[in-house]
Amino acid sequence: MADQAKFQKMLEILLVLDCRYGRTIQEIAERFGISERTVYRYMDTFKQVGFVIENNNGFFKINKEESTSQDISQLLHFTEEEAFILSKAIHAIEDGSEQKEKLVKKLYSLYDFDRVIYAISRKEETENIFNLIQAIKQQRQVVLKAYKSGHGKDIRDRVVEPIDFTVNYLGVWCYDTEDRCNKIFKTSRIREVVVLDEGWQFKPDHQKGITDIFRMQSFEPVPIQLKLSMLACNLLQEEFPLSEKYIKPLGKNSYLLTTDVGNFLGVGRFILGLPDEVEVVYPQALKDYLNEKVKSQNF
Repeated sequence: MADQAKFQKMLEILLVLDCRYGRTIQEIAERFGISERTVYRYMDTFKQVGFVIENNNGFFKINKEESTSQDISQLLHFTEEEAFILSKAIHAIEDGSEQKEKLVKKLYSLYDFDRVIYAISRKEETENIFNLIQAIKQQRQVVLKAYKSGHGKDIRDRVVEPIDFTVNYLGVWCYDTEDRCNKIFKTSRIREVVVLDEGWQFKPDHQKGITDIFRMQSFEPVPIQLKLSMLACNLLQEEFPLSEKYIKPLGKNSYLLTTDVGNFLGVGRFILGLPDEVEVVYPQALKDYLNEKVKSQNF
């Protein structure tokens, strides 16, 4: 096995051991297609680097209170925004620098270019997100156990085909096999993710919408253009770092943002917070939206 593939598998096993009730050696071996002897060998390696592996009647897990590395969720992931900021910081180092070369090699040995291999949004959601990642890689259906619907207010199981995650892993794009359409399911509303043996049945119908720089999602992106003051430009980049890629200088203390948005909720909230610092160039629909908001809230 290549060193990088071996390292990836070891990190995946670490994620599995970062759980509440523990895993058996047989379960881990079958899940990752390795021998039980290899699982024990990996655990010995984890212990050598500071992790305490607790054995409770044959169920193994990481003891975070005694481990040197207590917060594995912070160790094993970057969000898209964090990766973007980190990449900019590394590449700002002078070319040819030994430090830059080392940092780049370390970053890209752990992460598949600009997308993370591992993702944990909150500790209690670690296992669910891990299972969704595996289902996406293997193109398999899953059951979202006891999913809490935001609109229907009901709680029930949903059989879906997961496609990809939204920003910060707050949601997952899925094809709903019952309603026969693409939707976003919030990861915080999923009690448990069960990966099924069935592969994707509706792949030609899969559609992933966009997540805009304001973290809004939609299947129908709307192009916008805003003229920003220096203050608005700085605040936009501080609050929404990915916006930097879509900003161009116009002149002294003036900037132009050209991008697509999922809807007007996120961008509208930003504009209304800086009414004298942002000018809408287009579309007219955004101007109408803002005017209605101002009237309804008596600004």
